[in-house]
Amino acid sequence: MVTGSPELADKEISESAKEKDPVSEWKDFGIFLLKLAAFMFVLRSFIVSPFNIPSESMQPRLLIGDYLLVTKWNYGYSKYSLPFSLPLIPGRIFASEPERGDVVVFKAPPNQRDDYIKRVIGLPGDVIQMRGSNLEINGLAVKKQRIADFVIPVTENMDRAAELEGTNTACFQKQFEEAAEGGGLQCRYPRYLETLPGGRSYQILDLIIGTPGDDTEVFVVPEGHVFLMGDNRDRSSDSRFPAQVGGAIGVVPQQNLIGRAWVTVFSTDGSARWLLPWTWFSAARWDRVGDGF
Repeated sequence: MVTGSPELADKEISESAKEKDPVSEWKDFGIFLLKLAAFMFVLRSFIVSPFNIPSESMQPRLLIGDYLLVTKWNYGYSKYSLPFSLPLIPGRIFASEPERGDVVVFKAPPNQRDDYIKRVIGLPGDVIQMRGSNLEINGLAVKKQRIADFVIPVTENMDRAAELEGTNTACFQKQFEEAAEGGGLQCRYPRYLETLPGGRSYQILDLIIGTPGDDTEVFVVPEGHVFLMGDNRDRSSDSRFPAQVGGAIGVVPQQNLIGRAWVTVFSTDGSARWLLPWTWFSAARWDRVGDGF
């Protein structure tokens, strides 16, 4: 029984019917999606963005199958900060220069389409050269100390990467491949600790002495540019070589910088299967989650 005036009851029934109007519900849902899209656009453009590792160029710090977050505010913003490199930002705003040793994500020259990740070695005005597999900055040799070998089990994503490259081993060359104690194969690589001027240290791999990247010309880093190298020196196409699409990068404009590597949030060995949910967990390398830079 409805009490009160008939006009008031009719109004309440009308309001209730309006709330259940499917057109109105779809409109509200559409507005929610637009707000969500705007939030994600701002988040990925100006705050933090995900990035995954498809190659071995930054071993031993980064492995194929690592997923990390990259902070976007460190070096300022350009159109490359935006999804699809939307040309909404003229030049570079709030610009800040990286530090030697930073691990950075950037748009790779010459076409500025692919996202690469490397370590900052040289800043504007620096003189960079590789001599006898040793790095020199401004005429001084960077300290390089041999440490324990880097040993990594061969995983499915490493095998797939080797197949794409057309090699017969996931360990770059057969000389680095050996049997693992628990079965299967593992790679054993020569590892070094390199210390930049100022005391910042990181690990590198130097697999073979005498490769083209071990002895280079003298590079003078131009204003507004950075000299970048991969930690896996014999598996990295970087600033030691002229820029070419899908390969080396030459000296990189700072405008191309997207952000700085922050933390590893997930890592997988590539053995997961979409239709077998339990493999999503067994394939994870949980010990790598939470590693910062």
